[in-house]
Amino acid sequence: MGRMLIFILYSLYIIVRDPGKPIHIFKQVHFIGAKSLFVIFLTAAFTGMVLGLQGYYTLAKFGSEGLLGSAVALSLIRELGPVLSALMVTGRAGSAITAEIGIKKITEQIDALKTMALEPFKYLVSPKVLGALVALPLLCAIFDVVGIYGGYLVGVKLLGVNKGAYFYQMEKSVEWKDVWSGIVKSVSFGAIISWVCCYKGYYAGHGAEGVSRATTEAVVMASVLVLVWDYFLTSVML
Repeated sequence: MGRMLIFILYSLYIIVRDPGKPIHIFKQVHFIGAKSLFVIFLTAAFTGMVLGLQGYYTLAKFGSEGLLGSAVALSLIRELGPVLSALMVTGRAGSAITAEIGIKKITEQIDALKTMALEPFKYLVSPKVLGALVALPLLCAIFDVVGIYGGYLVGVKLLGVNKGAYFYQMEKSVEWKDVWSGIVKSVSFGAIISWVCCYKGYYAGHGAEGVSRATTEAVVMASVLVLVWDYFLTSVML
């Protein structure tokens, strides 16, 4: 835990002192964000459709089908959007980040950078942390929009909920506080994913077995930390 804390503090120090060229950050935003769009679209669409289906039959028991829009929107914006997008990015991009840095570690490319008096954190860690901080909120916003329209597709088009009631109740119930809490969560999840995955790759063991073990540990630890941190943030921001 102490080594992980020193790792992230030194990473933040490098980011403040010299974050590097913007092109490196843009590449990480493209890798973490743009290349995750397909899995985000797919997950969001079916999550919204399931929420629409389950929410309709739950609300129908109380004669409140018109509140389906509120239920879907609040569930996605406050909780499911940030959490599921973070878990998807962890599985797709986080594992790749750990493997990339781990391979550079075992092939002594990091030692070569140090030998040439170059800062490894500037080239390997800082761009990935900044890229994740930018990409995760954008992916979360896309997840929310696609999920809401997935719920609309099932609730309105398939089950016959009134279209006006769906969007009116959503507009009436969703406040800026809800949107802001989702943004804060997604930014913090981006920091957690990049921190854990970069750390595990940087301290990967020797050989292919060490890299594979580090990648597995990174995905598991990042996913668990996202869920644990989500609970603490939710308890504070409610």
